[in-house]
Amino acid sequence: MKSLEQRVLDSVRETGLLRPGDRVAVAVSGGADSVALLQILQNTRAKLGIQLLAVHFDHCLRGAESDADAEFVAGLARSHNLPFVLDREDVAAAAKRNKWNLEDAARRLRYAFFERLVREGRATRVAVAHTADDQAETVLAHLIRGTGPTGLAGIYPAAGAIVRPLLGVRREDLRAYLRRHGQAWREDSTNLDVRRVRARIRARLLPLLEKEFSPGVVGRLADLARLSREEQEFWNALTGERFRALVRRDESGLSIRVRDLIAPMNLPGGAPADEARQTAEHLPLRALTERLIRLLYAELRGTRQGLAARHVEQVIRLAQLSAGGRRTELPGGVIAEKNFGVLIFALRSRRHVSQKRAGRGEAPDAYAYPIELPGRGCATISVPELRRRFRLKLIDWTFAERETRRGRSALDADRLRMPLILRNWRPGDAYRPLGRRQTHKLKQMFAEGRIPVCDRAGWPILESGGQVVWALGMPPAREFCAGEGTATGVVIEEERL
Repeated sequence: MKSLEQRVLDSVRETGLLRPGDRVAVAVSGGADSVALLQILQNTRAKLGIQLLAVHFDHCLRGAESDADAEFVAGLARSHNLPFVLDREDVAAAAKRNKWNLEDAARRLRYAFFERLVREGRATRVAVAHTADDQAETVLAHLIRGTGPTGLAGIYPAAGAIVRPLLGVRREDLRAYLRRHGQAWREDSTNLDVRRVRARIRARLLPLLEKEFSPGVVGRLADLARLSREEQEFWNALTGERFRALVRRDESGLSIRVRDLIAPMNLPGGAPADEARQTAEHLPLRALTERLIRLLYAELRGTRQGLAARHVEQVIRLAQLSAGGRRTELPGGVIAEKNFGVLIFALRSRRHVSQKRAGRGEAPDAYAYPIELPGRGCATISVPELRRRFRLKLIDWTFAERETRRGRSALDADRLRMPLILRNWRPGDAYRPLGRRQTHKLKQMFAEGRIPVCDRAGWPILESGGQVVWALGMPPAREFCAGEGTATGVVIEEERL
């Protein structure tokens, strides 16, 4: 039978958790699991080709007991001739300041310390001592709180620079290992506080399951977590591929067609033409739809934290609404808005604030830039409010057919009065577009052109002598349009800043 050290060595090599040349910071709390991790890696580091340092994070929660833990780990590092790094944070104060629960605050600050070690170049990997028992407790805790397949995946063997070489080892095996080597460890008194759910699972639930139901329950829960992680890897790959294929990104946010969100695989019998009839309970590939929503959210915020199942359901129901112009606010300042069959996900910004102000009759993020056309060449104006640059290019109209075939707007330079004004749309703006007999309000043209409501307040308009002569994406004003008898035409181009 293989020794514990050999089992860990084989597992680390097989999974690639640690590689030759790695500088590994071993997170040592002073408890049996982390002390055993340090001992095992110390005894196998030559075979692994790694360098070690011992690190300790003091949560400042247990007074003299915490100080004694830090001193114990420092002595352990000295006994192994290893570099030692100590960091301290007042976890209770941070929890109160940020309105976190104590356990969450401790984890956040501890992992922030690990990230600093890597960022500062002190380590390439941080090894932590989660065991098979920790994995079982995590899966049970997630089940008790309520979880989906993602929560069943439990603790991952690797997450960024964090690695967990002992995830397949039982806690009792580590204690037996330390006793054989005559190595002491510290006991954390908070682990005995059964007011905490995790402590009750460890002290009461798992022993009961092992005794009354299955002696191998820890291994079975670990297997469940492994299988769930494999499923997650498949879903992550598929969701990422569908995201890249279906989602459009620009400076304002992310957008996806409603029918693509509801039927992301475009399977036969998928979303009908009227996707509003699709019920939330019978969406084809609903699991993929939900994952796409979570990924859209995470791409904007940088984290999925805060997004619950009820928020995902809100987005699905928003997609089902037949009317456009509706939206739902998600945690973290993310807004999902439906416009003409498209769902737009954006962070709450000045644009949304200005939209509310406009609804109250206040001026939305207004801009107005005067433009003088040169005798030849072009005039260029940047509009930082839109992150756009507009170029008004003067062309000899004898070449106009070649120029306008590309779909550019063409105006007659001789009919324009200087200075031209490039400004944002204002309620009441109207003109008679080329091809129409009557004057049309731009608000109506926006609706016909399926311009999202959130984009309209800042929509660029060109004004000449107090009259609208052009609007982005619309035909030019009939009275100012280049045509027969035009000597010089004006073509308007736009580009991102």
